[in-house]
Amino acid sequence: MIKYTSTWLLLALFILPGTALFGQVSADKYCSDYLNSIRDNRALLTAFFQQMPKGGDLHNHFSGSIYAESYFDYALKSDFWVNLKTLELFDKAPTLNLNSDIKKMSEVNAAGGLPDLRYQLLRFWSIKDYFLGDEASDKHFFDAFDKFDLASKGLAREGLLELKQRAKAENVQYIELMYRSAKHGLDLSDLKIYSGILDSLQRQKNSAGLAIVLDTLYARFIRKGIESKVLDYTQTIEKTHRELQLDDSTFTMRFQGYVTRVLEDQVTLYGNLVASFLSAERSSLIVGVNIVAPEDNPASMRNYWLHMEFFKWCKKRFPSVKFSMHAGELTLGLVKPEELNWHINAAVRDAGAHRIGHGVDLAYENKVYDLLKLMQTQQVAVEINLTSNEYILKVKDDQHPITLYRSAKVPIVISTDDAGILRSNLTEQFVLLANRYKNISYAEIKQYILNSIKFSFIKEEKLKLKLTHNLQQQLAKFEQQLQLSLIKR
Repeated sequence: MIKYTSTWLLLALFILPGTALFGQVSADKYCSDYLNSIRDNRALLTAFFQQMPKGGDLHNHFSGSIYAESYFDYALKSDFWVNLKTLELFDKAPTLNLNSDIKKMSEVNAAGGLPDLRYQLLRFWSIKDYFLGDEASDKHFFDAFDKFDLASKGLAREGLLELKQRAKAENVQYIELMYRSAKHGLDLSDLKIYSGILDSLQRQKNSAGLAIVLDTLYARFIRKGIESKVLDYTQTIEKTHRELQLDDSTFTMRFQGYVTRVLEDQVTLYGNLVASFLSAERSSLIVGVNIVAPEDNPASMRNYWLHMEFFKWCKKRFPSVKFSMHAGELTLGLVKPEELNWHINAAVRDAGAHRIGHGVDLAYENKVYDLLKLMQTQQVAVEINLTSNEYILKVKDDQHPITLYRSAKVPIVISTDDAGILRSNLTEQFVLLANRYKNISYAEIKQYILNSIKFSFIKEEKLKLKLTHNLQQQLAKFEQQLQLSLIKR
């Protein structure tokens, strides 16, 4: 009996792991079993997902995705002025500068203070070594954009290449980037009277009356030459994309236009939105539109209904243009409870969003199960940003609504939001996903990856099919190579 058992054990050693005695275990099943065996080991999970093709990152802000080190290098190369107390940057010497705290970076370097300044700026521009209690985490995050704004403007081209190279290094095949807003640049001083009209219609919740006013404003924008402004914008984007060769055999980049929701002047905001939709309608590279900035900002909250109506009008006027919306990036305590129950509903039901970004306040939404059913039926995907939600909103683990979306079979994609500020990447998002939500299977994770191409806004159907086919092949190759690698150990 001992001899018989030993014989079978010896045979087992020579049979490929993943190969059963009466048939071969697929590489897919092997990877699934292996993933389940390492769910509690983040180092092993990181190695796994670093190698795994991850499809696309559909929720990605350009300036927030560049790492602070790059901004520092650019500021140093440009020899900006810096206030050593406030850390504010200047590209020119401040007028009447009598402040001894303001120095050129070359002066700081000559005095030996550059390493300390670098460390301070990295913390100032990102969450590096952030300590709870320094300041509110959401404020620290959103304030960073203004703090590094000057440096980010100088990296408009180099930053695109940085994002591409980093994506390829971690096996990401596609980025849909919120790159630049399509500001119309028109003189709207003669339209100021409409600001009060818009406010009044919003207070009345008068959708029909508002649509008439938006028609009128759109006609005025056209007469003022908004189309030529948009043409300049789209040509600049397309020229940059072409010259930098952002697309290649293994990587593709497309852009979303966006508007900033915290503007007080709603006529200007509406004009920016029209410009964004016009540019997306007329360019194959600008594939969608979004609305950005803190959702809990007083201006954002006050005008949320109005912004949804703007998008609803644009959807009718530009039916071919798709859009995603930051909606429900809120949590209890950040705003009053009654403000948590309608933002996702309004984005999906009223504005008609094709995707939702964040969607964190889902559990508080009115008729949440009806909303989920609608999102599932209409295939409105949700962009899940785990690190971002944890840092900005303090929402993670079973507080996060990803399990609600999953149980309702709402399409899910995994994304980064602002990897530079958050000092993260797409690999880490999948590590958190697999570690925190162990009931989400390997098959589901693969589907989320495939969803990132399926629910992208890529316009060329042939390109979308090609990317899907290539991704499926790359996933199969990854599974086979992982199986063979583990067998050899």
